[in-house]
Amino acid sequence: MNDDQEPPNTSGADDAESPEVDTRAGWRALIALVCGFFMILLDATIVSVAMPAIMDGLDADTGAVVWVTSAYLLAFAVPLLITGRLGDRFGPKRIYLTGLTLFTIASVICGFAPTIGVLICARALQGLGASMISPQSMAVITRLFPPRKRGAAMGVWGAVGGIATFSGPLVGGLLVDTVGWEWIFRINLPIGIAAFIAAVRLVPTLPQASHHFDLIGVGLSAVGMFCLVFGLEEGHRYGWGQIVGPISVPLLLVVGAVVMTVFVWWQTRTSEPLVPLALFGDRDFSAANIGIMMMGGIVNTINIPLMFYLQTGRGISPFMSALVLMPSAVVGGVLAPFVGRYVDRTHPRHVAIAGFVVLSTGLAWTAAMMRPGFSPWWLFASSTLLGMANSLIWSPLSVSATRNLPQHRAGAGSGVYNMTRQFGAVLVMAITATLMAARLDARVGGDPTQSPGPATAEELAGYALAMGDTVWFPAVLGLIGVGAAVTLQRATTSENFLR
Repeated sequence: MNDDQEPPNTSGADDAESPEVDTRAGWRALIALVCGFFMILLDATIVSVAMPAIMDGLDADTGAVVWVTSAYLLAFAVPLLITGRLGDRFGPKRIYLTGLTLFTIASVICGFAPTIGVLICARALQGLGASMISPQSMAVITRLFPPRKRGAAMGVWGAVGGIATFSGPLVGGLLVDTVGWEWIFRINLPIGIAAFIAAVRLVPTLPQASHHFDLIGVGLSAVGMFCLVFGLEEGHRYGWGQIVGPISVPLLLVVGAVVMTVFVWWQTRTSEPLVPLALFGDRDFSAANIGIMMMGGIVNTINIPLMFYLQTGRGISPFMSALVLMPSAVVGGVLAPFVGRYVDRTHPRHVAIAGFVVLSTGLAWTAAMMRPGFSPWWLFASSTLLGMANSLIWSPLSVSATRNLPQHRAGAGSGVYNMTRQFGAVLVMAITATLMAARLDARVGGDPTQSPGPATAEELAGYALAMGDTVWFPAVLGLIGVGAAVTLQRATTSENFLR
């Protein structure tokens, strides 16, 4: 057996279907894929610092501009189960290129949007394109790299995801301050074209499976996920009460839960399930999904109270505030490839446990320093810890989730994994928004920025403390990640369970 061949099947994965792929070709394909992956995750957070400029530029109110982010996240999260399966049916390269084209065109529309309504619609199209890109990149990695070489590849993939999430506010602040908010979208045109050409030339066309598409499952998952994601994402905005007419947030959440329960039941009855429930028979896959749900929630949410603390509580400019996140991006990017290669040689459990411990420590440190009297520059130290944790978590979780996936279910598994990450982001964001409001009520008696006249020094001090209080929540989520990482194992104990 040469160095680029799959080892004998000892983990239950369908290695017989694995093509013999030159390692260098796999790395070239990975480089092409992460360009698109970076772009879609960057756009999930880049808009946050541009909200005031968008409001001024398009004469929009706060309620409307919130949908610039919400529409993207909603359209990104809801179809992930479906788009992952589309990759299995029509080939991951074809779906990836389709999603990349849609995302790039939608970005151009966003950059030249004449009204807030057009911008919101274009952002929804961006989210749909992103939902087609995200699972395909992971599925291609799963199919091109054998399990014993997958750690380094997943390390790069995960590092790009973490860097993009942390870099969004920094890049957005720089572009808004220099050339205008429109360029946070227009910049995607050259990136998208370059990523498309790279994918056409470097990503191989992989065999596609002749699946029958579960249309009933598609309908149930779309309705159920929409109700759950919309309810969680917009619940705080509506005070967790009535939305319009008889429709309320609790009603949406109940309907979503019921429909998703029916969806799970249906998956046990159909011969071609959209989500093969046997995936969760693998302890590694289940544990990795719990871990990535915590990670998705933390990395997409931590910036919110931190930016409010720096900008509102301490009066620091958007760009200078975003600089606090730079160590996370730099450290995570530097360490991730080395961590990935190390994961290929050791038990991923140990690396993941260390990562979540460092993550909780860094978040607790951040929360403790978010006080009126502390210099904000101390946050550079905690940001470094968060970057280190990011590099230690993504690779072992991704490797563990995909190790036992058969080739014909790589897309389905990747879709579930990415959906879990996005759902974690939505869920934790909703809880964080509620906690922020509750801590503001406790510390200040409400949000002082929404009151007439400037906030007093005492109110701003209470505002800063409230934001710091909120960060203790993701620190606790990191401990849940530790628990998930402890259960990871090197190989499945139930041979061929996925066949």
